Amino acid sequence: MGRAAGELTPSLLGLGLLLCSWACPGGAGLRAPPDRIAIIGAGIGGTSAAYYLRQKFGKDVKIDLFERGEVGGRLATITLQGQEYEAGGSVIHPLNLHMKRFVKDLGLSTLQSSGGLIGVSNGDTLVFEESSWFIINIIKLIWQYGFQPLRMHMWVEDVLDKFMRIYRYQSHDYAFSSVENLLHSLGGDDFLGMLNRTFLETLQKAGFSEKFLDEMIAPINRVNYGQSMDINGFVGAVSLAGADSGLWAIEGGNKLVCSRLLQASKSNLISGSVMYIEKTRTKQTGNPTKMYQVVYQTGSETRSDFYDIVLVATPLNRKMSNITFLNFDPPIEEFHQHYQQIVATFIKGKLNSSSFNSRALDELGLSTILTTDNSHLFINSIGIVSSVRENNNAQPSTDGAFVWKAFSPETLTKEQLLKLFLSYEYAVKQHWHAYPHYKPPEKCSSIILHDRLYYLNAMECAASAMEMSAIAAHNAALLAYHRWNGHTDMIDQEDLYEKLKTEL
Repeated sequence: MGRAAGELTPSLLGLGLLLCSWACPGGAGLRAPPDRIAIIGAGIGGTSAAYYLRQKFGKDVKIDLFERGEVGGRLATITLQGQEYEAGGSVIHPLNLHMKRFVKDLGLSTLQSSGGLIGVSNGDTLVFEESSWFIINIIKLIWQYGFQPLRMHMWVEDVLDKFMRIYRYQSHDYAFSSVENLLHSLGGDDFLGMLNRTFLETLQKAGFSEKFLDEMIAPINRVNYGQSMDINGFVGAVSLAGADSGLWAIEGGNKLVCSRLLQASKSNLISGSVMYIEKTRTKQTGNPTKMYQVVYQTGSETRSDFYDIVLVATPLNRKMSNITFLNFDPPIEEFHQHYQQIVATFIKGKLNSSSFNSRALDELGLSTILTTDNSHLFINSIGIVSSVRENNNAQPSTDGAFVWKAFSPETLTKEQLLKLFLSYEYAVKQHWHAYPHYKPPEKCSSIILHDRLYYLNAMECAASAMEMSAIAAHNAALLAYHRWNGHTDMIDQEDLYEKLKTEL
């Protein structure tokens, strides 16, 4: 680590402090901060990036945040009969420390995810049905799957323990220039291996049975990522963590965290669609400095501004953002990652339990039903939902109807709805390109697209989740800050875990 300051003579100490003021990370003589930063996309990634960039670069930098739709992006609510429901990202894990910190710093309130009983249907019968008695559930699981559920819990815990290292790295301001480097710093070759093989291969290698994977694990992937066991192993682990207990949400809607981050970052929101990012050269204080011109459309007008740093916080494929990169040599890579369509349909009605079970029961007593891959049903899942302002369990209307949310790969037809429900009052759909279509081996996009041009959504090749976006945003902000100031020792450091675990 070098000599301690206390070992220096007074004259050398003075020289050391003088040199440090010019060269040390965080020193007072750092390069002047950038004048202007552009962030494209005002979802959780873009708004948390604005928040972290403000913390790093200080109060004088001007931050413009471009959004063509609503602030929140894939965090959104839908209003039905005067009640708001989560239409996008819905639940947050208790170990999501960035989201927990945002709640605390931004003065938000939380709701615990309502419990309720879960069943798994293959379309003909319930292959698993949860009981309200914990001990009965344990007996059922052991009877059907042996100790595989416990082994699976331990496997997920091991992945989470390693993943949690990212918070320590980021609290010490370390950044990573690629998704692969970040994952390797957390879990070594094991994490990279998970990224490059399917979840099915990962768990078969770990000795889990086909029956357990078909009836317990695949249904969880179907509800969380609209895909089955052919997703990569890392996103599979994230999916299982998302089925954990203690899940929560923001009271009033998860999208509130985005609007509050935007406000706290003191950024300027520009309602418009970015069409081009062009590399250009302008004079700044007498020296030629590489800059970026952002051309955007707002209303019927086309405008442009120049920026020192640009962060892209929206998926870069033609269907979702359609941004063209001009005058880059070499050219910016093409982005072909396909995003999975998922349709969320909100239905107020009485469920037809015989659609999920051979026994025609008036009431299953279940609040969520997942489906297996071999199910002939046309939905991935269906569950009772509470409004974003309700705590605990949702209540039926006077006729016994609940509000249900169904996830399906395609829009549900009237015939399909009538098969699912004995009767229903309304059915309102929300289409999403919610997350990437995972097909390992994954080739992650670059985080650094150009000298000062960064791509947050590269992280989604590993896993797509609110917390992953916040981690990607913090990493990109740190990366932009260190590269601006020449702090190469704070980027892609080897053996960080070993170095930091010896510190108090």
